Amino acid sequence: MKKITDDFDLEKIMLSGQAFRITKMSNGVYRFVTGQDVMYIKKVDEKTYDISCSEEKWQDTWAPYFDLGRNYASIRREAKGKSEFVDAAMEYGKGIRVLKQDPFETLISFIISQRKSIPAISSSVEKISEKYGKKTPDGVSLFPTPEALSAVPLDDLSSCGLGYRTTYVSDAAKAVVSGEIDLEKLYDLSDEELFENLMRLRGVGKKVANCVCLFAYARISMVPIDVWIERAIREECAGVSPFELYGEEAGIIQQYIFFYERGKKGK
Repeated sequence: MKKITDDFDLEKIMLSGQAFRITKMSNGVYRFVTGQDVMYIKKVDEKTYDISCSEEKWQDTWAPYFDLGRNYASIRREAKGKSEFVDAAMEYGKGIRVLKQDPFETLISFIISQRKSIPAISSSVEKISEKYGKKTPDGVSLFPTPEALSAVPLDDLSSCGLGYRTTYVSDAAKAVVSGEIDLEKLYDLSDEELFENLMRLRGVGKKVANCVCLFAYARISMVPIDVWIERAIREECAGVSPFELYGEEAGIIQQYIFFYERGKKGK
């Protein structure tokens, strides 16, 4: 059992569009996968959760994954009052957390995400995992390693529904294997340096680079701008970006807005 006293809503986290392999089981258990780790978690009462992993694994992997070292309730309180629209988005999305995910899976997933719906992204990421990843003893397909993915012929890889993104995915895997980009060393870079290094990869534009910065490297000042955020700025903020109001937490505010905008439209 694990007590979590801060904002924490498994359903909202699953639907927040930042990770594509979270699964809700029929018994109310949620399955999370990152890197080579799988964890099952179920809400028991308002602040208590039943978890499937050891205390050591929780502290080393899953507490950082859920960004539990940061107080989101406090962030919402301090941010309140700067924008009526953002206040509504924060209230609607209360319980979301910015996940700190495996860098390689995040990079590939967001390369795939370009011009795709979330269900389509999830389908492609799942197919890649099933075809090229290792399986755990209970049958969960892990995301493939860079070495495994880089060795897949393009024709085979394209069968995962990647379309024009097929070569981008293959090239990114090969860049990691060759050492052209070292995903572990990127942790040591400044936000600007991290962003610039990611942008050197073929198929990685500003939105994808910002997503990887935010969702793999926990750079919470970084703000991915997609069609939902563009629409919110245009329609809800009179064309003026609100993110400068929120400084170092702008990326978290972006997640509240993204979730709110998609939720309002029933997407």
